Amino acid sequence: MPDAEFKTQLALLIPHLRAFARSLATRQDGDDIAQEAMMRAWASRASYQPGTNMKAWVFTILRNHFLSIGRRAWRNVALDPAVAEHTLVANDDPSASEELLDVRNAMQLLPHDQREALILAGPAGLTYEETAKICGCAIGTVKSRVSRARATLAAILEQKSAGRRAKTSVSSTNVFEEIMADAANTQRRLEMTP
Repeated sequence: MPDAEFKTQLALLIPHLRAFARSLATRQDGDDIAQEAMMRAWASRASYQPGTNMKAWVFTILRNHFLSIGRRAWRNVALDPAVAEHTLVANDDPSASEELLDVRNAMQLLPHDQREALILAGPAGLTYEETAKICGCAIGTVKSRVSRARATLAAILEQKSAGRRAKTSVSSTNVFEEIMADAANTQRRLEMTP
């Protein structure tokens, strides 16, 4: 595949990569992970086989990079409590609906494999087959993970609705914008599919 065509196809995947990376990590870390995945995909463009699913190929690169970061995370130094006390977090829209935050926070409580399968087969718009390829497991395993993730998510949300909401540094406005961007990107992708 010519470099110009590869670059064009890779650029079309940027919103999907950012959304997937942000769902795995924090917003800033997610953007960094997505950027690194794009750089690695570009560096490895000679190994991409034209005619195969580029989105699944790049998502696999992103996922592997994220897992590598996780394996190295134990080496990170903990945040200094004195710095943490002086860090101010502002919620830009405190009157906004908190249900979106509840869903986002509940998703963070899911086991990694379930959250990943749910995001890939849901908001990312991938099929179970594509998700299975990215995750390196059988289609039945993906379906099971998605099913368990949905059931666990519903249970967490039901339990949370009975108690107090946890405080969070993420604004509901940002969460809503991310969800809407994911939905728009998925809709555009579906409209482009023959």
